[in-house]
Amino acid sequence: MNSKKRTTQPYQIKGVDALFGSDEPRNESAAVLISIEQIVLPQQQPRRYFAPQSMHDLVESIKLYGILQPLLVRPQKDGKYELVAGERRFQAAKTVQLESVPAVIRQMTDVEAFELALSENLQREDLNPVEETEGIVALLALKLNQTAESVIALLTSAAHPEREAVDNVIHSPEWQTLLEVFNSIGKFSPESFRTNRLPLLKLPQDIMEALRSGMIEYTKAKVIARVKDESLRASLLDDAIQNDLSLSQIKERLAVIKAETTGVLEKKSSDIKKQIDEAYTKVKKSKVWDNPKKQKRLQKLLAELEALIVEESNDS
Repeated sequence: MNSKKRTTQPYQIKGVDALFGSDEPRNESAAVLISIEQIVLPQQQPRRYFAPQSMHDLVESIKLYGILQPLLVRPQKDGKYELVAGERRFQAAKTVQLESVPAVIRQMTDVEAFELALSENLQREDLNPVEETEGIVALLALKLNQTAESVIALLTSAAHPEREAVDNVIHSPEWQTLLEVFNSIGKFSPESFRTNRLPLLKLPQDIMEALRSGMIEYTKAKVIARVKDESLRASLLDDAIQNDLSLSQIKERLAVIKAETTGVLEKKSSDIKKQIDEAYTKVKKSKVWDNPKKQKRLQKLLAELEALIVEESNDS
């Protein structure tokens, strides 16, 4: 097990107690033993992926020393306890088949529980970029009592080209709540989060999964996502993972793909022009003009061609 202690926090988070508006330290000494069967996972969790090697190390440690740091849970109405913090320890304890685990029981709201879970994972650098982004959006949604889509729309509206529209947004109560959350997290401003992290939620599924499982960094993932062809993108993604390509190497391969794709498109364009010229020559020589039914089909085809020309003219 990696016993190296972390000397600095990755983010300037003010701490869980600051998030809850309390200067009193948490009483971690009040841990009690709880049956592992009584603990349930929350419906909404900021973290979904656990590195296999890291989990293996934790399992081996628990076999030798037990759980050294108690879990944090909150009581439920049905007599069970919902896990708030310590899922890796919880999952490892289940693997070891422990019957009970040490836990601190605290009363807290849904927002407080999710905020604390997110803060713990951020402080420990346990979240990958996708989980981090989804977690912050979910926390904002809870704080504002809105959907994730509404939160994203609120963040996006601050980039409206009209100054008056932006002023209306940033002076709204919702925006002030949003600022409070970002100030508590300490890593992002609303603008940096909107421009650097929200685009991750629109990544193609294959890249999203690779990023979520920690197989590739998000800076590389965003570059690979520029390839629209699914087979080419999958090939580049596999190449980047298997050969541990650097960002510059990925960009070089992307440039090659773009050049090859452009060449294919130009060839297709040339082929289409040639086909139209040949078809026009054949039509002029044929007797299709003498057939009333075929004349109607020709008129329809000509109308479609004219519509394409008008559309192209409008686009330019």
